[in-house]
Amino acid sequence: MISKMKIAIIGCGNLGTSIANGLLVREDFDPKNLTLTKRNTSSLAEFEARGVHVHTDNLSAAQYADVILLGVKPYNVAPILQEIKPGLDPKKQIIISLATGVTLQEMYQIIDPSTVTFRAMPNIAADIQESITCICEQQANPVQVELVKELFDAIGYTIPIDEKLMEAATVLGACGIAYVLRFMRAMIQGGIQIGFDSVTASKIVFQTVKGASELMIQRNMHPEEAIDKVTTPKGCTIVGLNEMEHRGFSSAMVRGVIASYEKIEK
Repeated sequence: MISKMKIAIIGCGNLGTSIANGLLVREDFDPKNLTLTKRNTSSLAEFEARGVHVHTDNLSAAQYADVILLGVKPYNVAPILQEIKPGLDPKKQIIISLATGVTLQEMYQIIDPSTVTFRAMPNIAADIQESITCICEQQANPVQVELVKELFDAIGYTIPIDEKLMEAATVLGACGIAYVLRFMRAMIQGGIQIGFDSVTASKIVFQTVKGASELMIQRNMHPEEAIDKVTTPKGCTIVGLNEMEHRGFSSAMVRGVIASYEKIEK
């Protein structure tokens, strides 16, 4: 269904280009149905070379699109909506905001309240089509929800949630990548201290984290279930885990998640 839609990504930064790449790898998607806008379009030259419309005119892009994605910073959402408002048709278009902390109700203070509007929160793994994207909506029917889900499935996996959980989704799914990467960096540092060079330690850690994640996904397991398979009595794994817990590993992670959430909620 998404292959036949005209899509505009306004303010096409890192997430926008990831979504664009996800669409363009589809064999059934025509690059001519995609429009990207940005104040400085030089970084989008490769998309233009592939047949995508690239320019700086946000109003024009919105006017001719079926689906409009707002890839701008939160403080730019209201000005952009004001700019494109004259070209919007609430009966025919879907608007999707990728901005953290801007509610649907705040958007409806500017645009027609009957407009089908979504919020979406992907993460940077969209670059390799492995994002987790949480979406919420207002005014959408099941067909429209499925269409937006299909759009974000092009860059990974999509979960519909209540809007009241969107900030929590930002912390767990978007900020969460940074938490995992910091954990990975610490593992690499430990690996170097016990004898590996940085390149080898990195390869071991990267594949270990990837394998652990795939094991949970493919076997539908809880992490503790898999941990029990590794922690033999008096073994080195349980000793390491207990030392981490004594140092506050789990509590520090939980406190970090809560701190990020409280920052968004302020």
